[in-house]
Amino acid sequence: MSLRSAVPLLLAVGLLAGCGVAQESNVDRIASPKSAASAVETIQGRWWTWAASEGESTNPVTDTTGEFCDRNQPEDVWFLAGTFGGTLQRTCRVPAGRPMVFPLVNRVCSEAVCKEFMATAEGRATLDGKPVTPERMEDDNVAVTGVAGNPLTGEEGTATSYACGIWVRLQPLQPGRHTLTVRGSSGDFRTGVDYTLIVEAEQQA
Repeated sequence: MSLRSAVPLLLAVGLLAGCGVAQESNVDRIASPKSAASAVETIQGRWWTWAASEGESTNPVTDTTGEFCDRNQPEDVWFLAGTFGGTLQRTCRVPAGRPMVFPLVNRVCSEAVCKEFMATAEGRATLDGKPVTPERMEDDNVAVTGVAGNPLTGEEGTATSYACGIWVRLQPLQPGRHTLTVRGSSGDFRTGVDYTLIVEAEQQA
């Protein structure tokens, strides 16, 4: 199976007010590509598999409103998707207490193409008007598993590839409404998402 390596993607997600990298006991332990035991365990590989786990009509990447942002979310982290180019506005409900991870711009392809892509890759994000600090990930071999008809790989099955991007890993947001602005680019590619994030309150026992 071949990946659609010519299509870079942006992923936008809710951030913690105040910004910063998530606590090591949560996101860093779960998602750090440096500590992963295998390709499929890297956060890039996990995100690409998540993004390829839904058909085109209900896929979070092609979603124009945010109504599908909760599809196939793992229990230990919350992903959100971006676009295949251009800027969209989305509203998404996010569970309380969930660590969040997202790239500003990212891609799967060969190692050589990734290096070229990252040479011009740029990204920025703000949460409730405050800037968020991203990190660059350029050295991941990933395994991506998709379902039939997904808009990323187009096919069912698992393929290995090289992944790169500019990412953000953050602690859970406080309950309530938040605004997130994300922009990413590489070369002539431009993408963005303006999110309204509604974080649910903790349920009382």
